Amino acid sequence: MNRAPAYDVMGLGYSATRREDPRIAQAILDALGDAASVANIGAGTGNYEPRDREVIAVEPSAVMRAQRPAGAARAIDGTAESIPLEDSSVDAALAVMTDQHWVDRARGLREMQRIARRRVVALAIDLVPREEFWLTRDYLTEYRPVHGDRDPSLYELALAGGTAAICPVPVPQDCVDGFALAFWRRPRAYLDPAVRAGISLFHLLDEAHVERAMDRLATDLASGAWERRNGELLELDELDLGLRLIAWES
Repeated sequence: MNRAPAYDVMGLGYSATRREDPRIAQAILDALGDAASVANIGAGTGNYEPRDREVIAVEPSAVMRAQRPAGAARAIDGTAESIPLEDSSVDAALAVMTDQHWVDRARGLREMQRIARRRVVALAIDLVPREEFWLTRDYLTEYRPVHGDRDPSLYELALAGGTAAICPVPVPQDCVDGFALAFWRRPRAYLDPAVRAGISLFHLLDEAHVERAMDRLATDLASGAWERRNGELLELDELDLGLRLIAWES
């Protein structure tokens, strides 16, 4: 994560709800391929880092670094825009659901390409499917994508460049990683302050707006209005909400 002050606040207790989902983890491992050394940029607490190869974690938030579990890869202070590693120093550079917190994503991508000998892998968001996600469409209506008007995401940079491989990553209905999209079929989870504490989306919005939105959600769940609007989701095992796995080859 690259906006250290934000994560110095929301990062407290982050590891309680943010754990890697094995299905998403396997997709990332497949994309890393034969890379024997990996730099994880915006590494946070270490979710989705491969355990069977050399890893260097780059993370600007001291709060997040302090929550990395025993035995995790060593973590160094740094941002995507200025990675403190030498040119071509690792086989692969990895970024997992972090670029929305970067100051300059194009520069961050160039830095990842600078340090990677073989490939750059990113798990990022296509905001088009997310626009129809019921949480932001019906409740958190003040949400606007970070940098949405001026700074293209890693997904948009991949589209514009035309050389990256892009694959959708559906979110399973029982996803164990509590990121913002994870509870699309379990709406009551968003009513839990502990769940919201680990989701940066809720920290970007005015607290009063969030409280009003959660009150409306609770009311709609109790009355059955949420299910009447979204009942078809209860029949699905996974859903494409814009999560994209991207790989640039060097």
